Amino acid sequence: MTGNFRPLLIADGVHASARRTPDKIALECAGRFRSFAALAQRVRVIAAKLASDHGVRRGERVAIFAPNCLEYPEIVCGCADAGAIIATVNPRGNANELRAACDDCGARVLFVHESLLDMAGKANCATVERQIVIGGDYENWSTGSADTVQRPVLEETDPFTLVYSSGTTGAPKGILISHRSRVLTFHGMAMEYGCYGPDDRFLALAPMAHGAGFAFAMGALYFGAYVRIVPRFDPEQLLRELAEGCFTGVFLVPTHFQSIFALPKATLDRYRGTARNLRAIISNAAPLPQAVKQSIVEYFGEGLLHESYGSTEAGIVTNLRPQYQLARRQSVGKPFAATFVRILDEQGADMGSDETGELYSTSPYLFNGYWNQPQATAAAMRGNWLTAGDLARRDADGFIYIVDRKKDMVISGGINIYPREIEEVLLRCDGILEAAVVGTPDPHWGERLVAFVVRYPTARVDEATLAGFCATELSRYKLPREFRFIDALPRNAGGKILKNELRALLA
Repeated sequence: MTGNFRPLLIADGVHASARRTPDKIALECAGRFRSFAALAQRVRVIAAKLASDHGVRRGERVAIFAPNCLEYPEIVCGCADAGAIIATVNPRGNANELRAACDDCGARVLFVHESLLDMAGKANCATVERQIVIGGDYENWSTGSADTVQRPVLEETDPFTLVYSSGTTGAPKGILISHRSRVLTFHGMAMEYGCYGPDDRFLALAPMAHGAGFAFAMGALYFGAYVRIVPRFDPEQLLRELAEGCFTGVFLVPTHFQSIFALPKATLDRYRGTARNLRAIISNAAPLPQAVKQSIVEYFGEGLLHESYGSTEAGIVTNLRPQYQLARRQSVGKPFAATFVRILDEQGADMGSDETGELYSTSPYLFNGYWNQPQATAAAMRGNWLTAGDLARRDADGFIYIVDRKKDMVISGGINIYPREIEEVLLRCDGILEAAVVGTPDPHWGERLVAFVVRYPTARVDEATLAGFCATELSRYKLPREFRFIDALPRNAGGKILKNELRALLA
C-alpha cells in the first residue's frame, strides 16, 4: 500500500489514547494501576526488548501462560508491536497442554505468571529459549528506554495472536487472528453495545487467554476507556463491583450468571437495582438459556442484555439486542455489523425460513486459518464462508436460532434429536442450575439420551421429578433415558461445555 494508507494495528488505540489523555487511568487490577502513558511506554519497551534482547522478528512466536493480570494487555500489545505472534495458553491447563501449544507453534519466549512457575517447569517446552516471569524479573525487564529499536513495518492482515484453548470436540487447534480482524471487531462493538467510548468504564473478568475474554476488554482500551481487570470471579464481589464502580459495561459468560443467581436471596436482594450506571451486559462464548435471560432482565433491568453468538475463528456473527431478549425466545439475533450469514444444507444449498441447516458466515473478522493445519482450515470453509459446526435456522423476520452443535446432534431410532432443546427444558425445572444432554450408543435405538444435571445447592429435585417434568414438555422420543447428577459440568476456558468429557464418563 502507498499514499496515506495506515494499517489497522491492535496497539494503536492505546498509543492514540496515550497522546490524547496520557494521565488517565487505563487499567486497574488488584489495587495496581496503569495510566495510558505508562501503558503505551511499556508496550514500546516490550516490543523493543523482544527484538534487541531476544532477536524476535516479525512472524515469530512467543507465548503467555498467565491468569488475568495487569500485565496481560501490555504483553499482548508489546508482542504485537514487535511483529511477533503471541500464543495465549489457558492458565487452567496442565503442563502437557502448555508444552503442546509452545512446541506446536515454536514459541521462543514464554511469559509465565509466578503462580504458574511450577507448571511451566514441568512442561519443559522444547523451543522456549527464555522464560520471563510476571511478578518476578518481568518488572525490571519491561521498564527502560525503547528509543533504540524501530518498530517493524507491519501489515494489518498479519496475525498478532494465536489462540490456544481446550477444544470442545477434540484436540485444541491454534487459531490465527489478524490485527485487522480484531480492530474492525472493536469498531463494530463500539457501534453495537454503546459502552466502548473514552468515557466508559468496563469490568473485565472473563479469561483473557480466550479470544472473547481478551477482545471485550481490549476493545474498551482501544477506544480509551477505563478497564478494571478481575483476577478471579466471585459472584458477590461482582455485584459489589457493579454497584460501587460506576461501570457502564461488562462481559459475562452463562456460567457467571448461573453463579450469580445461585447466591442466597438476601445477597441478591441487597444488590438488586444498584448497578445504575450499566448500559450494556454482554453474554457470549456459550448458549444463554432462555430461563437465565429471563432472570437477567428481571434482576438487572430491561434495555441492557445483549447475547452475541460467534466463535474465535469467525468473530462476532450475530447479536440479539436488548429489546428482543424476551420477545424472540432462544434467538441469537441478527447478523453483526458487516457480517453475512447463510444457512446451508449438506450440498451447500440455502435453506428456507425455519429450515435447519449449517450456519456459515463471512465478514472482515474471519481468522487467518489454523496454525499449520491447512486441511482443518479448508474443512471449515466453503469458499469465503466459514462454519463453526453449528446447526441453525432463520425465521421469516431474519432472526437466527442456534439449534445445536452439528457434532452434538443425536440420532435415535433414525430421528434427529437436538440436545439443546432438551437442555432448555431442564433449565426451566425448579432447582436446576445447569444441564447438558449427550447421546450414548444403544444396541436397539442406535443412540439414547443421557442428561447430566447440576442442582442448586439447596435443591431437592430428583430423577423422578426431572423425568415427570420432561414428560410434560417433550415428545416421548426426546426424553432422556437416564439422569446423572454431578457437581459441575466440564468447561473450557471460554465457558463452553466439554461434551466429549461427558461422553467419556459414559464410555
